Amino acid sequence: MNNILFFLTPKAMCAHLHADYTLRQALERMESAGYTSLPILNKRGEYCGTLSEGDLLWAIKNLCYMDMRQAEAHRIMEIVHRKDYIPVRVNTSMHDLIDRAANQNFVPVVDDKGAFIGIVTRSAIIKYCRQQLFSED
Repeated sequence: MNNILFFLTPKAMCAHLHADYTLRQALERMESAGYTSLPILNKRGEYCGTLSEGDLLWAIKNLCYMDMRQAEAHRIMEIVHRKDYIPVRVNTSMHDLIDRAANQNFVPVVDDKGAFIGIVTRSAIIKYCRQQLFSED
């Protein structure tokens, strides 16, 4: 298997945030999606980074002083991200994809113009490896 598209969850099926969301919108979206981190896209659909629950928690403490009303006044691109998930392109090797997935729960995938096209989840890779390693079980 040398094609990461096999593992791709397309953009249309991915929960994501928009770069102009407020802290409150991001909190609500993350809660409704049920994920601990989500990719951020700009208006052109380009990947801008990843926002985690930890990033939101520290932003609320530092920017809003625990006042949720102030969470409406701050945009998520103001938030310092503890760690950004570096995207890959569709022609990325499986070796590089697995290296990335070892350190993050999903890997953003972009096209040649930088437009976000989806994610590869660590769980999709693990399920595939399990099938290959234990196919006779």
